[in-house]
Amino acid sequence: MLPAAVFLALLCCCTGAATVPRDCVILLHGLARTSDSMASMQAALEQAGYQVVNLDYPSRHYTVDQLGELAVPPAIEACPTDSQLHFVSHSLGGIVLRHYLQQHPLPRLGNVVMLGPPNQGSEIVDTLREVPGFAWLNGPAGLELGTTEQDLPGQLEQPDFSLGIIAGTQSINLLLSTLLPNPDDGKVSVESTKVAGMADHISLPVTHPLMMRDEQVITQTLHFLRYGHFVHPPAALHGEQNQHR
Repeated sequence: MLPAAVFLALLCCCTGAATVPRDCVILLHGLARTSDSMASMQAALEQAGYQVVNLDYPSRHYTVDQLGELAVPPAIEACPTDSQLHFVSHSLGGIVLRHYLQQHPLPRLGNVVMLGPPNQGSEIVDTLREVPGFAWLNGPAGLELGTTEQDLPGQLEQPDFSLGIIAGTQSINLLLSTLLPNPDDGKVSVESTKVAGMADHISLPVTHPLMMRDEQVITQTLHFLRYGHFVHPPAALHGEQNQHR
């Protein structure tokens, strides 16, 4: 069995060894964040040869539907007209993207990586939505992210594009974690990140607010954008094989 450090080093080597086409990658940050939160991801993608569009959008002030119309078209327009379009989203950004693509199919769409997306909603919203200050802090879109059938995640169609999902298993907010099924990243449970139709899924020891800056997350994102799947450590593969016996 390879040590984790050795595995990561080999993965970094493999993903960075060759150049990639000048495709365009659009980054969609999470709720109450800015494009600065995706700066490390942007730098790595640009170093790998991608053109990157990393724009701010007012995540706390509009519904998911409105945010999609505000955020995605300007980003697409900033990409070359003949380039393949890939997306990397964090948290709310993944729901914004799923809703937008359901309304506006993109013929040039390539691979999509979602980091900590509440694809099945978050129990935190279920519990705290009526608490004073929650709506002000999280805005209309945040209030849409519950787990009931009436909430937006439960109404979205199954993705029909190449989707890889990275979930976190560590939390720096132990209080919020008590509201979530374990394992979780402090905002979203691992199980809630999953969605039928996804091409691949991997869990990494990262937290929700910092995962998009993590070296392992960035390396796995690069690999999925290029090949359409993640690289699973031998230990994980061994465990999965045992589960199917």
